[in-house]
Amino acid sequence: MSLNVPTALLERAEHGEVSDAEFVDCVRESLPYAWSTITRVIADLESGSDPFADDSTPPPSEAERGQLLRALASDAIRGGLERHFGVALAFQNCHRVAAFRPAAVGGPEHRAFTSTRGQLLNQSPELRDC
Repeated sequence: MSLNVPTALLERAEHGEVSDAEFVDCVRESLPYAWSTITRVIADLESGSDPFADDSTPPPSEAERGQLLRALASDAIRGGLERHFGVALAFQNCHRVAAFRPAAVGGPEHRAFTSTRGQLLNQSPELRDC
């Protein structure tokens, strides 16, 4: 299961829309490793002037890697996080997380990071089974 959804939130979702704030809070509580990794990358982005920041530290276990995969492979979760933080997220190799300033999306750094070439150049033998 991707998220631990509180009963009250599930009941509200069954009867209509829930706010992004409620959804993001559920993500934060359910996927703490993914949350801390993503917020750390966003803090790095906000503290500098570069068009993006990234982190490629391998997670300490497969459980944490799974959190990153669930958070960034889900359109709803990724979209909620992007709206909440005002960034565009990108992901490579099961654990390389990047946050881009909205103005950088479609620019050279973003295109390079999200390209097939970028994915291939970011491969290494130790990452092939991630």
